[in-house]
Amino acid sequence: MNFKRARKPFYKVLYVQVIAAIITGILLGHFLPADGIAMKPLGDAFIKLVRMIISPVIFCTVVTGIASMHDMRQVGRVGGKALIYFEVVSTIALAIGLLAAHILQPGKGFNVDPSTLDASSIAGYAAKAEHGEGLAGFLMHIIPDTFVGAFTQGDILPVLLIAMLFGSALAVMGEPAKPVIGLIEALSKAFFKIVHVITSLAPIGAFGAMAFTIGRYGIESLLPMMKLIGTFYLTAFLFVTCGLGLVAKLCGFSLFRFLAYIRDELLIVLGTSTSEAALPQLMEKLERLGCSRGIVGLVVPTGYSFNLDGTNIYMTLAVLFLAQATNTHMTVMQEVTLLAVTMLTSKGSTGVTGAGFITLAASLSVVPTVPVTAMVLILGIDRFMSECRALTNIVGNGVATIVVAAWEKELDRGMLRAQLGMPRLVGEPSPAPIPRDTAR
Repeated sequence: MNFKRARKPFYKVLYVQVIAAIITGILLGHFLPADGIAMKPLGDAFIKLVRMIISPVIFCTVVTGIASMHDMRQVGRVGGKALIYFEVVSTIALAIGLLAAHILQPGKGFNVDPSTLDASSIAGYAAKAEHGEGLAGFLMHIIPDTFVGAFTQGDILPVLLIAMLFGSALAVMGEPAKPVIGLIEALSKAFFKIVHVITSLAPIGAFGAMAFTIGRYGIESLLPMMKLIGTFYLTAFLFVTCGLGLVAKLCGFSLFRFLAYIRDELLIVLGTSTSEAALPQLMEKLERLGCSRGIVGLVVPTGYSFNLDGTNIYMTLAVLFLAQATNTHMTVMQEVTLLAVTMLTSKGSTGVTGAGFITLAASLSVVPTVPVTAMVLILGIDRFMSECRALTNIVGNGVATIVVAAWEKELDRGMLRAQLGMPRLVGEPSPAPIPRDTAR
């Protein structure tokens, strides 16, 4: 039987459409700023559509994944391994942000007097940051007020908690739970069909979001801060290619082939500036890559709160940039304290645009050495920084899932090599063909 599909015309390929939409949005925002700003609802609507479907997708994926494990010890083991990996890689990302700031010194020479800055523009971010209630408040926030409330408050972790409890209960029930598991599997397929429909609208969302960003802030707003932007993008690039590239190599796959495999998702994230916009698609692709459903369902949603590598790099780099720009000296002990604080404040920061800026405000309020008012300096370019944060976050979570799956021996390496176009090992059987209704 021939499973080979006819090649699509290039203009029907999603990543080509998204690239064209991003370029068109940039041009519109630059030459017709007012019209570009008016396109904002297109980007907002696409992100809302994606966020609408995230909760049911995570619930169905996690429930069926845990129910298929039949061993609660495995669930705990997977969660423990994922958290260990997250903590190690996140700490490295934070340290790399500090190191890059010391080596490249992007804030040197600004000589800004904090007393001359107008803090009114960041008052809203600072207020949101002050609403945090520490680690205890964060943990309490994971527990929803009601079962249904987990799906209405728009956060991933409460849904993950409900799904883990529900899936564990079904696994313990055994045979009587099979009809319920079958129903949830059918619902999962339906929800992913909806995801495919929403994904087809990604070019419209990317066009609207990019047109608004360029129209509102303007490309010229980047020029005064090019050293900071360049430092952040270079640091994130080196972290992904060298750091995550080494992790991928040790795990037995090519990072660059993986990046090519998720290119559609990366371009959606680039256009919308939020990694949540590609969360359901990433989960589906990781399953097709050979990661078991249970691993994908546990690691990816958890990673969106605990494994934000791009946000970690940004926070320590931004704090030291502000210190350098305002000529604020930070001792070694203060930098170590900053590292410890950002380890906590970075947890729970979601992939939504602007969350990284709020988290930065929270970090500065805990480490008052650098004045919070200095954040005014980077407010205008935060939207452009958020794109790099989101791209680094989604790559980090994809790599983390494959690593944990391999660690847990829940990775089909034959499927992995086939999907990434890597040569099969001697004696390795051919992977099963990809069904037509799931291939894209």
